[in-house]
Amino acid sequence: QVRLVESGGGLVQPGGSLRLSCAASGRTSSNYAMGWFRQAPGKEREFVSAISWGGGSTNYADSVKGRFTISRVKGKNTVFLQMNSLKPEDTAVYYCAATAFYSRITRGEAIDYWGQGTQITVSS
Repeated sequence: QVRLVESGGGLVQPGGSLRLSCAASGRTSSNYAMGWFRQAPGKEREFVSAISWGGGSTNYADSVKGRFTISRVKGKNTVFLQMNSLKPEDTAVYYCAATAFYSRITRGEAIDYWGQGTQITVSS
């Protein structure tokens, strides 16, 4: 069993920055593509960003392109999301995800593991 643990959430003013981290623990011998999703109140969970196991491929939702950057520790199931120029509409619970199928992660398919979620609130 693999457990994903997120950290780095909190309250930030519009235009500010935050960095989320997600580390896998447990049976982490497999190589996972990893990503981030978010869910705002009253809305469905949506894809934010993903990165392949080797780090050579990344993908972003249009709403965060140019503002968010995903990265990972080489050779480990640890991923980061640097969020800049945050907007009130970025307010949501952010979830880390791990999957063996990078090609399907943008659709939220074939997710092997989810984190517990961390709250991001963008407000003045």
